[in-house]
Amino acid sequence: MRIGIIGSMQFTDKMVEIKNKLDNLGHEAFLTDLHKTMIGKNDEEIEKIKLHQKYNMDAIREFWREMQGADAVLVLNLDKNGIKNYIGGNTLMEIGFAHVLNQKIFMYNPIPEMQYCKTEIEAVKPIIINGNLELIR
Repeated sequence: MRIGIIGSMQFTDKMVEIKNKLDNLGHEAFLTDLHKTMIGKNDEEIEKIKLHQKYNMDAIREFWREMQGADAVLVLNLDKNGIKNYIGGNTLMEIGFAHVLNQKIFMYNPIPEMQYCKTEIEAVKPIIINGNLELIR
């Protein structure tokens, strides 16, 4: 299965780890190519890089192009800024893209209790895997 990994870019190092695990399970996992400049960086450095990419490198469309032909996305929703299973605005858009492209939507952790996005996420009927990558089929 061809799977795009999405989530806050603060989770870049974990995304790379998950990509490698999915590849070892026989999937073809991918991230945005723009992730490479964020590996090993701290949150402050990642935020600066991320903003530059959004405003100057059309990062949203870059990943949209990558998503074409994929079978699924895996939402890496980890804890961030005191919010359990965080999903940010960009990730919410990518979930919407996946839904419109008829891709399966897997979530690493349960849907967060975040006002204004919980019902939208529930509406796309994601498959919650609770960290078990072997449930991705």
